[in-house]
Amino acid sequence: MDQKSAPKNKLHRNVWVMTFTSMLTDISSEMLANIIPLFLYNVLGVRTSLIGLIDGIAESTASITKIFAGYISDRMHQRKWLAVLGYGLSTIAKPFYYLATTWGAVLGIRFTDRVGKGIRTAPRDALLAGSTDPEKRGMAFGVQRAGDTAGAFIGILVAMLIIAFTQKNSAVLTRPTFQTLVLVSIIPSVLAVLILAIGAKDIKPKGGATKPSLSLKGMDKRFLIYLGVTILFTLGNSSDSFIVLRGQERGLSLLQVMGMLLTFNFIYSLLSTPLGILSDKIGRHRMILFGWLLYALIYFGFALSKTGAGIWAFYGLYGIFYAFTEGTGKALIADLVPDEKRGTAYGLYAMAVGLSALPASAIAGLLWQGVGTWTGFGAPAPFFFGAGLSLLAGLLFWKFVK
Repeated sequence: MDQKSAPKNKLHRNVWVMTFTSMLTDISSEMLANIIPLFLYNVLGVRTSLIGLIDGIAESTASITKIFAGYISDRMHQRKWLAVLGYGLSTIAKPFYYLATTWGAVLGIRFTDRVGKGIRTAPRDALLAGSTDPEKRGMAFGVQRAGDTAGAFIGILVAMLIIAFTQKNSAVLTRPTFQTLVLVSIIPSVLAVLILAIGAKDIKPKGGATKPSLSLKGMDKRFLIYLGVTILFTLGNSSDSFIVLRGQERGLSLLQVMGMLLTFNFIYSLLSTPLGILSDKIGRHRMILFGWLLYALIYFGFALSKTGAGIWAFYGLYGIFYAFTEGTGKALIADLVPDEKRGTAYGLYAMAVGLSALPASAIAGLLWQGVGTWTGFGAPAPFFFGAGLSLLAGLLFWKFVK
């Protein structure tokens, strides 16, 4: 771990390079990510069950690449260039949304974009962990998540302005507006790849004499239990597309939905760094446990809300949940896994979460709208389901992950 270039009271330059890379990538991604389900639903007329399946397939199938990318980064002692490759692939995929006219095309583009995310995620997180002293790990991941969500905030704000100028207060998305968003999103995506390629410094992991194994064997038992509990939690954490659709179903206009997303990202970005620092002081376990309990309360709120304003308010609180758990969870993995195995560990974690997303989103779509002649249990059902699994996962985490 080469940290001599970073004074003790400062973070390594890699943290800032990856923070700006994440920020620019999320400016690009968030201009489209929460609009894609509306494009499928409003423009292409796709049912919620199929939207959930598209999200699940894209995330889950692409997640297989995460463990291989993490393993390769451990094996080759290379983090940076795998991350650059992943960001580059996602950038290449985005322009094809402009031409998409079927849900199959959207699925193919989403899949390619997510494969890029799968390639970059584990090497990037391992490089971030390897560039940081243990006592500043929560802060480093918090800063990176803050940059990520600041980018999401800016991306959604830009999308709102484009929507306001192209279709004003229309309740549904139009194809020309979506195509304009696609074109603008390409610019920050390209800049992100360039900044990472030019600015980051690769740091070889410690323990290089030991060849990593693409296996759970030799992993800390606490990491394996955390992995299992996280899978259970994720089965109830369906795609946030369903929250977007729930807001629209409760009466929010397109611009109001974007405002809701803006609120979420503002709160998430504002709290990520201070809560990351807090996890360094009071421990990751308390932070994650509180976050999962908060998630359950928020999902009960989504289920029971009678108005769009209620969904908006709970989505703002949802940003607090993310700030408590996202960076903290990754810092916990770095605490539990030695440096030379972190790429593989982050890959296993990302793959487990991603593969769980397929049944999670498929179940949510079925609970909401059913399939065939069965009409499902209605819009609140997926949120009751998610809240219940979160409480169960929190109980198991408290009991078994010490």
